[in-house]
Amino acid sequence: MTSQSNIRIPDGLWAGFSKLGIKVQEVVRKAKMPLTVITKSEVTTEQYIALWQAFSDIIDDIEGGMLMLPTAIETSQYPPPVLAAYHARDYRDALNRMASYKKMCPPENIHIVEEGKQCIIEVSWDRTDIPVPPLLIGTLLVFLLELGRRGTGLPIKATSVEFTYAMNQVQVLEDYFGCPIKTVAERNRLILDKDDLDHPFVSYNDELLDILTPVLDQTLEKHTGRLSITEIVKWILKRSLTKEKLDLKDIASELDMSERTLQRRLTDEHTSFKELLREVRHEQAREYLANPSLDLKEVAFLLGYKDQSSFYRAFRFWEDNTPLNWRAEHKIKQS
Repeated sequence: MTSQSNIRIPDGLWAGFSKLGIKVQEVVRKAKMPLTVITKSEVTTEQYIALWQAFSDIIDDIEGGMLMLPTAIETSQYPPPVLAAYHARDYRDALNRMASYKKMCPPENIHIVEEGKQCIIEVSWDRTDIPVPPLLIGTLLVFLLELGRRGTGLPIKATSVEFTYAMNQVQVLEDYFGCPIKTVAERNRLILDKDDLDHPFVSYNDELLDILTPVLDQTLEKHTGRLSITEIVKWILKRSLTKEKLDLKDIASELDMSERTLQRRLTDEHTSFKELLREVRHEQAREYLANPSLDLKEVAFLLGYKDQSSFYRAFRFWEDNTPLNWRAEHKIKQS
C-alpha cells in the first residue's frame, strides 16, 4: 500500500553501504540526487528506487548483492519497526510485524499466507509505472529469512524462492536460502515450512515491545489514515484477484466494516466496488501483458477471470484492441 508521503531512509542503510566499503556520496551522486539527502534521509518513491538502482549499478552483482546488506547490517542498526520484529515472540510474530509495519515504508508490500504446511510470503508493489530494481526485491526476501535465523538462532532454510526476473548466477542464492531458486516466475515469493514459524525468538524482549508497539501502531494508524478508501480497496483487490470469490462483502470484512459503510464511503469518493475492480484488472492486465513470460491463459487467471474469452472481451472494451496486438505493439515501442 502506498501513500503520497515521503519515505524515510533508516540510518542503518547508510551504515550498511559504508560497511560494504561503498561511499554513501557515490550512491547518492549516481542516483542524481543532492548530497543533502544523506542528512535529511527523506526521499520520494522515485528517489528511493533510484538509490537502489544506483547501488545495484555500483556493485554490478545482483545475485551476490542481494545478500550484502541483510547480512552486513548489525541488529543494533535496525530501525524501530524492524527492531520490533527482531524482538518479537516468535518467527510468525516477527513476519506479521514486518508485513504490517512495511506499510509505513513503500514501495514494497509484504503479503503472508499460510496454506497447508507452507507459509507463502509475497513481495509486490503498487507503482507499476516505476520499474523496481531486482536487487531491492531480492534484498527484502533475503532479509526476511535472515530475520528468522538471527531471531531464532537456527539455520532455517526456505523450501522455495521465486523471482519474476531472469538471473545469471543463482547458485549463491541457492546456497544462502538452502533451496532451489525459480526465476522468471509469476511472483516474487519466499516459501517457508510453516512449522518454522513456531520457533521462539531468543531475542524476544517483552519490555522493549511494550515500548515500541504502541508508538509504531499509532504511527501506522496515522499513515494508513491518510489513504483514501479508494486506494485501500484497490490495494486489497490487487493482491486478491485470483481468489475464487471476490465481492464487496469480502473487502468489507477485511476492513472490519459493514458492506453498507464501505459502499457509502466509496460513493462519497465518487466510485464503486465494480468500478475499482475494473480499474485494477485493467491496470494489472497492462502490467502482466508487458511480461513476455506470461501467456494469455495465465494472465486471464491472474486477473481472476474464469476463462480466456472473458478476459478478451474485457480487454477489447478497455483498450479497443486485442491482448495479443497490444502486447506486440508494446514490445515494439519498448525496443
